[in-house]
Amino acid sequence: MRKCTLVAVPPRAVLLAGPSGSGKSTLAARLGWPVLRLDDFYREGDDPLLPRDAHGRADWDAEGSWNDDDALEAVVTLARTGSVDAPVYALGEDRRVGAQTVSLGDAPAFIAEGLFADLLVGRARETGVLKDAIVLAPSAPVTFLRRFFRDVSEARKPVPVLLSRGWRLMREQPGVVRRCEAAGMRRLTPARAREELAKSVHTADNAPV
Repeated sequence: MRKCTLVAVPPRAVLLAGPSGSGKSTLAARLGWPVLRLDDFYREGDDPLLPRDAHGRADWDAEGSWNDDDALEAVVTLARTGSVDAPVYALGEDRRVGAQTVSLGDAPAFIAEGLFADLLVGRARETGVLKDAIVLAPSAPVTFLRRFFRDVSEARKPVPVLLSRGWRLMREQPGVVRRCEAAGMRRLTPARAREELAKSVHTADNAPV
């Protein structure tokens, strides 16, 4: 009887975390790898499990605002099959507004980026799909400016809300980075992360077989 040999799938998921505005999306775009936007896995505005702030608004910076089980399933599916159907979320509307297919194609890996990507590190490693886990840590003032101008341009929330949130997130940034490091992520600047990820692909391509 002919034996069936299972082909192992190499780890292809790079979890990328960091404070909002730290350059996660920019890094992913510059690498040219497919991107799974973990922010699209936020809970919808009418979800009773969605955390609220003191004013009753959705608190997007609270861990419970994010459906990490759905996000992990998408990461594992994309890594193992090369394709996944993911939601498209509009923060300004507090809801999912569509869907999109993310495909690996010929890329050696993909970026799964989001504020709470650190919540997936342990389970992604257990499933064997984790290639790397990185938290970006640029200076807090730079992050504040990036976040503010991005959110204003995308009309995510009223300007006073964005300013108030921005100041708070700037103060909390060191804690976010420490949380990600504790989860097993490597702390890197955006430039260093891009260099190391690109180098990892080159090394893998030239590794002996």
